[in-house]
Amino acid sequence: MARPAARLRRFVFPFQSGRERTFLGDALRQETVGGALLLIAALAALIWVNSPWHGGYEHVREFMIGPLSVEQWASDGLLAIFFYVAGLELKRELITGSLRRLSLALVPVIAAIAGMVVPVLLFATVVLGSGDRSALGGWAVPTATDIAFALAVLAVAGSALPSALRAFLLTLAVVDDLGAIAVIAVFFTDHLEFAWLGLAVLLLGVYALAQHRRITTPFLYLPLAVATWWCVHESGLHATVAGVAMGLLTRVRPDPDEDHSPAERLEHRLRPLSAGVAVPVFALAAAGVPVTAAALGAMVSDAAAVGVIVGLVAGKTIGVFGGAWLTARLTRAELNSDLAWRDVFAVAVLSGIGFTVSLLVADLAFAGDPERVARVKAAVLVGSVIAATVATLLLRRRHRAYLNMPSESEGEVADSDRAA
Repeated sequence: MARPAARLRRFVFPFQSGRERTFLGDALRQETVGGALLLIAALAALIWVNSPWHGGYEHVREFMIGPLSVEQWASDGLLAIFFYVAGLELKRELITGSLRRLSLALVPVIAAIAGMVVPVLLFATVVLGSGDRSALGGWAVPTATDIAFALAVLAVAGSALPSALRAFLLTLAVVDDLGAIAVIAVFFTDHLEFAWLGLAVLLLGVYALAQHRRITTPFLYLPLAVATWWCVHESGLHATVAGVAMGLLTRVRPDPDEDHSPAERLEHRLRPLSAGVAVPVFALAAAGVPVTAAALGAMVSDAAAVGVIVGLVAGKTIGVFGGAWLTARLTRAELNSDLAWRDVFAVAVLSGIGFTVSLLVADLAFAGDPERVARVKAAVLVGSVIAATVATLLLRRRHRAYLNMPSESEGEVADSDRAA
């Protein structure tokens, strides 16, 4: 009699093998260093703006270099590099990485989506309960996760945790970045200049054609990138959208005579610039908010600021963990044998660190109200610190638990995932 077929096992977090694991490890190390630099830059901004020399901080931010101020160059220019790398990362994950098969990526994708929706719901609940409907404009502020900051905390507090959790956090951040890009493009565009937008689309078409024709010279791509960025900026869309669009149009599959695809080469070269320069400089320009007793008192009396803190600390945790747990239960996916749901919960708390994109969205959401922008940015910092502190305590506890237990070999994990 024939033996009944064994039930195929589906795991919550797919095993990252071979080339993907190597690439992921390099990316995580660079983002971790970037997170440390981000923290240093943010602390420098806070110290500067709360010092007797705070006037110099504003003077530097408002100093004009060509058509834009230093602050605008940081948010519109340098963050375009950050979003270009995010676009490259997203394209690679969709084509060759962990998102190429929805059945394998379903849990982190749903967790990321829930981690954006639940903070919005909690933010709206807080704001509507206060009666201050003018604060509703900041609904998107608590939806983002800062991957560099989060990975830095994870590296310090939970270095013994399985690599599957880091892959989960990175996948979460990739989907999160896609959502942030969509939000910025759709909800924070007041007007469109269709002539500039049409020119930007034409230039993007030239970029795609050059990729298709395997053109590699930077003497074409650099002027093309700058021209596309400027056209998108003038069109009314946020200039960072240009970076994402170009990243998504970059070729990610290597030809037979190539060791690495253009996307891999560019991500390898630009990620240090993004994580080590672009994001920290933006943090230096954006994180300078007063932290006096009066400023903190004004923050806790502002419905938008309170909603941001609740959204980051409670909303991200409930959304990410609840989305992962419910999806696993509904799809009958099993948690990897070397993980516990307590690990996932700690990472869900960690996802409440919303920094870079949250600060950017705060500027866009309340552009006409600088005092509220300062209060909401302070709330982003407070919420991120609370999430980082709680996550650190949880991760340290899990870190000690993993140090005291025998670890399953990667080969066994790989065999299990291949069976799935």
